[in-house]
Amino acid sequence: MINKIEKFTDTTYFTNAIKATLSAVFPVLVLSYLGYFEMGFAIALGALLTYPSDIPSSLQHKINGLIVTAFLVAGVNLSINLTYPYPVIFFPFFCLLVFILAMISVYGQRATFTSFSALLTISLSLSHTYTGWEMIEHSGLILAGGLFYTIVSLLFYYLRPYRYAELQVTECIKLTSKYLKLRGDLWNSIADRKVILEKQLHLQVELNDIHHNIRRVLIGKQINSVSSNQNRKMLIVFISLVEILELALSTSFDHNKLHQKFEKHPKVLTTYQNLAYNLASTLKRISKNIENRTKYVSKHSLFKGLQALEQAIEEYENELDKEEASEGVFMLRTMLEYAEKQIEKIKIIERAFTIVTNTYDFKGKDKDLEKFLAPQYYPISTFIENLGFSSTIFRHSLRLTTTLAAGYAIGLILPFQNVYWILMTIIIIMRPGYGLTKQRSIERAIGTIIGGIIAFSVLLLVTNHYTLSILAILCMLLGFIFNTIKYTVSAAFVTMYIVFLYGVLTPDVVHVIQFRIVDTLTGALLAYLANHFLWPSWEYTKAPEYLEKSISANREYLKEIFDFYTKKGDVTTSYRLARKNAFIEIGNLMASFQRMSQEPKSKQKNRLLVYKLTELNHSLLSSIASLGTYTQSHKTTPSSKALTIVVEKVLKNLEQAVSLLKEEEFETKTEITNEELANRFTELKNIRQKELKEGIPIDEEAFVIKMQEAQLVIEQLIWLTNLSENILKTTKTLMEE
Repeated sequence: MINKIEKFTDTTYFTNAIKATLSAVFPVLVLSYLGYFEMGFAIALGALLTYPSDIPSSLQHKINGLIVTAFLVAGVNLSINLTYPYPVIFFPFFCLLVFILAMISVYGQRATFTSFSALLTISLSLSHTYTGWEMIEHSGLILAGGLFYTIVSLLFYYLRPYRYAELQVTECIKLTSKYLKLRGDLWNSIADRKVILEKQLHLQVELNDIHHNIRRVLIGKQINSVSSNQNRKMLIVFISLVEILELALSTSFDHNKLHQKFEKHPKVLTTYQNLAYNLASTLKRISKNIENRTKYVSKHSLFKGLQALEQAIEEYENELDKEEASEGVFMLRTMLEYAEKQIEKIKIIERAFTIVTNTYDFKGKDKDLEKFLAPQYYPISTFIENLGFSSTIFRHSLRLTTTLAAGYAIGLILPFQNVYWILMTIIIIMRPGYGLTKQRSIERAIGTIIGGIIAFSVLLLVTNHYTLSILAILCMLLGFIFNTIKYTVSAAFVTMYIVFLYGVLTPDVVHVIQFRIVDTLTGALLAYLANHFLWPSWEYTKAPEYLEKSISANREYLKEIFDFYTKKGDVTTSYRLARKNAFIEIGNLMASFQRMSQEPKSKQKNRLLVYKLTELNHSLLSSIASLGTYTQSHKTTPSSKALTIVVEKVLKNLEQAVSLLKEEEFETKTEITNEELANRFTELKNIRQKELKEGIPIDEEAFVIKMQEAQLVIEQLIWLTNLSENILKTTKTLMEE
């Protein structure tokens, strides 16, 4: 139990919640004691409004983001108070301000949170307006609160500068371990491979997010020369994890064929599956040790697992004669080679946490590392380019502005006690996508009702103000902790916090809170209806865009691999960037499909075709990565005309699919026939055979192995060609419907 509590308090969620709660509670307690409760409350408000923009990044971006948010929040509060007394000016200004602040989201994740804080400020500014000097003083106190939170956040940062990175790397290791575990599950003869593939695609979405967070923190520090041994260690581990994932994705086996082949020799497959599970288990154990900050001790002897597999292969070979066993042995040797490479990567991670790592030199690579981060600049052209209905953010901004204007009007016309609470609920719930808005509306409504029932039950039993104050602080902390873990629970704790706070501040708490619940439900209903009927941005309309990006990214990745195959040498930065983008885009495509699945059935147009294309793109990425891994780890022959023609055929298919998705004309030159393509594959095999016979003399067994390697590459190229043709065919069907 104590270990679980320690583990929970060491999470990022808990640390962030502590920062926000301390920043809000400390000013209130101190200034209330001195007799200035309202000043303390204003400072606390400024701190809480600045808190959302405190996302992981380099130190410089963190400071800049928090300061900009603090000033923006104070400025918005001042502008609302200045215009509120003049309704003719206020209402159009209110609508324009909401629209502009919502549009800020086009600049990325931090801008989205800054936008959220500024929009919340609009609603909260309407809870109590000020005039004259009080107006300036109140805005100044909100600014002070934002700057106070910035100081608190920096103190936490300097106390444990690398803990967030450690926890993110830990999570990345866990997710990678799950991915390897799923690959192990594929070796069960009765495994539902379709379900396992779907789970892998879902994991890819999570891994994309975690990779992005790690790059932003670790590479940002490296670029800004705030590097240390710990930072280098985390970078080594991260790079190894990316390579483990690529290797897992790139090494695909025909499980049905293998089970048929070794039906009478099940021991070899069972031995390999045990080794595959141990790879996943080892990573999971490493993640637990980092999380708990305990000394890592390896539980599984991976090398013993390798030896067991080698022995099983020898036994299989001895049971049959060499010629009969040659094909099976080659398959098993391929599996063994894959396991050896994965163990090599895992051992790098193990060493990073068992010895002092100071051997990885990043000097001269800073420029390359920077290319793996999204650029941190905010040109006005980006804002202007998104001013149109083709932009999801523009639609959301217009929808949010209209909904808030309607909520404000309803609040004034009907007998609602607090208009600002309706507006705040709309801002908190509404998201660009229908699915998430619907989910948030339901979760907030349920959380509000549950929290209200519990809080009122407590108020019947507890009337002591000190006790209620402690409960309010505790509920605030828990509300922050569960905000990103479980929104329903968070909404319940926030409701309880508000009820307890009013229980301290006002005698007629029941009368006040019943209006809060009605306001919350009204805001949730408005948000849900707006996302359904006002310029909805259904996911099926954006599916071609995500498909186009994924196919284009795979095409660029294949081009880089072909360039590497042709020119040889070291792996270039452009190769690694193409690989990164291909992984990201397949994750984005899957995320889009997930959002489509949450929308009304009537709006899930071409859902099966989109999913089929998602699967095909995932298989294509796996096949491309397999070719890339092979070319990096084997001495390949010079590129021949036959190989060039085959690769160009695949690239042309993908390019044509992209043109269809963009609804552009595609110039079809003389198409290579299937018969000619088959001849090219035969030619590739003959070239390899000739090279081997004319080169360094080798025995018959080595010759067979080399020819099997050649056949492996040819089969991969055939599979690539088939996949690209399927993608083109399915894309045509999608665009015709």
